[in-house]
Amino acid sequence: MNKLGNIVDSLNFKYKTCDLNTVFNSKPQTIGHIIRLDTNNIKQAKKDLDNNISFESFIEKYPNSEIEKNVLIIKYKYQNYKHEEVVRFSEVDFNSSYGFKIQQTNQKGLYNKQVENTWLYDYNEKSEYSKESIRAFYFSQEFKTTPLDLKYCRQIGYSDCLIDTLTTKFKNDSKSGWVELPKNWQNISSKKQKKLLDMMRSTKVVGGCSMDSRPREHAIHIALLSAETTNWEVFLKSHLDIMNDRFDRMSDGSYAWAERKTYIKELEELDINVVDLLIGISFRIENPSTNHYYGRIGSLGRAISESKNKEQFKKQMLSMIEDSELDDYNRVLTYFLYISYNKSLENEVEQKENLIQLKQSINKMPVYLSDKIKINQK
Repeated sequence: MNKLGNIVDSLNFKYKTCDLNTVFNSKPQTIGHIIRLDTNNIKQAKKDLDNNISFESFIEKYPNSEIEKNVLIIKYKYQNYKHEEVVRFSEVDFNSSYGFKIQQTNQKGLYNKQVENTWLYDYNEKSEYSKESIRAFYFSQEFKTTPLDLKYCRQIGYSDCLIDTLTTKFKNDSKSGWVELPKNWQNISSKKQKKLLDMMRSTKVVGGCSMDSRPREHAIHIALLSAETTNWEVFLKSHLDIMNDRFDRMSDGSYAWAERKTYIKELEELDINVVDLLIGISFRIENPSTNHYYGRIGSLGRAISESKNKEQFKKQMLSMIEDSELDDYNRVLTYFLYISYNKSLENEVEQKENLIQLKQSINKMPVYLSDKIKINQK
């Protein structure tokens, strides 16, 4: 910790100039409906969707459809392993992390296409293992993105400034493998330490299963060497990866998560604003800086539960859930963040009191969202 304190002091981070006036925009989002149909007349239903049948006419013509009305839908694009640009449309599901989604390649400008009162569907042909079926989104409104309030933009900007988006933890040409940290690593020369750090940043470690500790050990070794060689940017990215449990594994079961420490207390001993840092990386935005760091909501919630500033965190989370000026998607994500934080607390009385406060805040959310949230107070 003395070494880390010296790094922060040497950087004069308290006086570092950051651009905290950048305006960040919400992810594109809309309200729509979901239909699922796997009975007769699938091919006719497909033709009707191609002809853009109205939603009301569809449910009247196909009464056996499974329908879910008024769901929050977000869209985003990414490159798949074939280097194709893909657009994913996803329902924000309150009951699981496996909400309804459809993804297609970004042909004919799909991402920016006007979609109000139109359909997007997946057609599955009959096979040995499945029925012929259709799953579809009906978009009752256009997607929209809105600028976040300046107080939120400043938290995002602070996290970008602190983490330094110009530096990455791993180098672009990194290869899979393993680099051993020698037992006497603190006694070797600074030049050798930097060379060893460079080798580790050029090596990615993929876990074989949930209990494979090597990816975390590798990140800890990078963090230790970064601290020893006063490389703040790489240290912080490694530390956040450990806190967020952001590692590649062939499989990962939830039974292993509880054993992994978050190390938030180490960050709180430094001269930085941990509340702004963690809240800043919890937002989901449309125009992030290059290499912007996104925190994992579940892991952030657990870290917050261990924070000495958890009351300050809780106050802001409840305020964000209630904030009618904040986009619905980030309000929902804050709800999930609060749930994760509360579940991670050990004091059951505190948990119950927190849920009472949460229910009051949920009542200030749009009805189409609050009606879908069920609070379990057992």
